[in-house]
Amino acid sequence: MTEEEYRKAINAVIYLSGCAVNGTIPDKKLIEGLDTEQLRKAANKHFLTAIVCYALETAGIQDNKLYQAKMKSIRKISAMEIDKKQLFERMEQEKIWYMPLKGTVIKEMYPSLGLRQMSDFDILFDKEYAENVRDIMLDLGFTCEHFGKGNHDVYLKQPVSNFEMHTELFFKEADKAEIYEYYKDIKRLLIKDDDNNFGYHFRNEDLYIYLTAHEYKHYSDGGTGLRSLLDTYVFWQKYAGQLDKEYISAETKKLGISDFEQQNCSLALHLFGDGELTKQDRQMLEYMIYSGTYGTFQNSVENGVKKNGGGKKGKMAYVKDKLFLPLDIVKENYPFYYKHKALLPVLFFYRIGKAVTVRKGQTKKTLKILKDIK
Repeated sequence: MTEEEYRKAINAVIYLSGCAVNGTIPDKKLIEGLDTEQLRKAANKHFLTAIVCYALETAGIQDNKLYQAKMKSIRKISAMEIDKKQLFERMEQEKIWYMPLKGTVIKEMYPSLGLRQMSDFDILFDKEYAENVRDIMLDLGFTCEHFGKGNHDVYLKQPVSNFEMHTELFFKEADKAEIYEYYKDIKRLLIKDDDNNFGYHFRNEDLYIYLTAHEYKHYSDGGTGLRSLLDTYVFWQKYAGQLDKEYISAETKKLGISDFEQQNCSLALHLFGDGELTKQDRQMLEYMIYSGTYGTFQNSVENGVKKNGGGKKGKMAYVKDKLFLPLDIVKENYPFYYKHKALLPVLFFYRIGKAVTVRKGQTKKTLKILKDIK
């Protein structure tokens, strides 16, 4: 797909997604002649194939591949909802507090099941019971893919269930310090559910702030795409008149993301709402449409250099950070070497060896990106 074709397709994705969440039928004059294969590829890059299909169907347009993507999304969410119900029942029995996160909550605000596509369900829980939760998940038929590293454990269950069980919302060694510290004592922000004994939720303002902080994390690293922007729009469409904006402003300033929140919200409301984009909106949108749902490696490297001051100094600091790991990172990812610190030089050369063999392609790509950065 050429850049011109991609831009035409992504503009259609934006228009159709807006129609779906606003309850309007697409104008056939605006979408006639679309290449549905290019439309599907552009939508898939941002995890928006299901909602694009939904919008086209309201206009009487059918496409088999888009339809299959929509049905796959519905089946996946339906299966994970069953697993989530069973998981929460067991956590209730064992008296472990829990709270659904991110898309697991936001998907309920979309107009129909499956329209907010999900790669996984995210659940925050009492980290003191991580081993108990692992036992529960295994008993429910999941396999444990990742445990005790970072801020979440990963569980998979065939054919489609993928759960990320969070012990913390952010990771101290990888995320912005202000954000990590703000969410370290998470229970102060939680509200008890009315219909269970151990379930919790955020007040609406705190849910929005957390969603924005999480989006900022991705935006400032590898980038983030249109799905998270649509989440922001859907949230404001539902709660705009009920939110304490002064509280949101004060708390995002504490997190160091006030400017990002304002610009991100502006873009979401203008893009899927009135359509009048400002110059700043267009700059942010340009970054997002090429980032995709989970960002790009090039964005990650470029943003890493910027965070270290940019220019030659930023490049050197970026490379140093990659070569010489802080002890906290060693502890999380290489516990043997953390326990036997005298062997840390061995770890250094082991990682260098992997960089020029197993990860040769990624290393070459990194060096090329660094060379091109001015």
